[in-house]
Amino acid sequence: MTEVDRPQATDSSTAQAEYDSPWKEALEVYFEPFLALLFPAVHELIDWSRPYESLEQEFQQLAKDAEVGKRFTDKLFKVWRQDGEAAWVLVHIEVQSQEETGFAERMFIYNYRCFDRYRQPVVSLAVLGDDRASWRPQFYGYALGGCRMGLEFPIAKLLDYEAQWQQLEESRNPFAVMVMAHLKTKATAGEPQQRKQWKWVLVRRLFEQGYSRDDVVELFRLVDWMMGLPKALEQEFRAELRQYQEERQMPYITSVERLAKEEGVTEERQQVIQNLLRMRFGALDEALTAIVEPLLNLPAEEYTRLLLESSREELIARLSAGNL
Repeated sequence: MTEVDRPQATDSSTAQAEYDSPWKEALEVYFEPFLALLFPAVHELIDWSRPYESLEQEFQQLAKDAEVGKRFTDKLFKVWRQDGEAAWVLVHIEVQSQEETGFAERMFIYNYRCFDRYRQPVVSLAVLGDDRASWRPQFYGYALGGCRMGLEFPIAKLLDYEAQWQQLEESRNPFAVMVMAHLKTKATAGEPQQRKQWKWVLVRRLFEQGYSRDDVVELFRLVDWMMGLPKALEQEFRAELRQYQEERQMPYITSVERLAKEEGVTEERQQVIQNLLRMRFGALDEALTAIVEPLLNLPAEEYTRLLLESSREELIARLSAGNL
């Protein structure tokens, strides 16, 4: 899988948590464990001896055609049922912190769009990662003149797994780590020291739970990405992790060193972009500073061309439209 730059820690007292991207990548890597943990009835329907297929580009086009506004972490997979028939599984991840009135309707629209495209059964699943215990949308429909239309879909409410924490800790399912990381990231919003402590607990478990080396490295990357820390605490965390691995003569320290190297490269790239901005527009104000981070994910030749050929107004407009 292509490595995605991990968001950088900040010096603020609270670091921005990242949910959507780690979830999306975790679904790519751990789709079967995901269903086994959160939707076991659906997991049993699938013939796992046959490879499944992620339909990322196809779903992007379907969602674009649906025109239902902002999307979240949505994934579409083609799987094979136990009876030999093909089926499509639409997984919609909702991580908003409060109720959204159009959520069930969006599930309905995506389900229909997938069915319309493939003319095959579509299973829509919703993971609710918010902190509102009473919000549990599971149905959308309408009736008029004797005509009835609707969609009822299964949900996994992550808050419910707080009461099953011991089972999550004892589970060898790698997706249990993602659920625990999500819950503790939400629970420690605004409390970076507690988040660092929980991040250490979860990462240490990766080494002690008997996961394979590949799983340790992959899950570490996802947890590290989700549980963002202020820069000072992040440095403390990495020093503790390095010492822990050295004391136990574990071979995984290379993954931490690799991430540290990537952060150094990112800082160097950030300096280059800032210098280009100063060369073009003078001193960096708030509007120009906001442009730097989105440009970090672009190839050097692309961000160089943008900065040399675009006016200040064009860059700010592209930033506002999310096109950088």
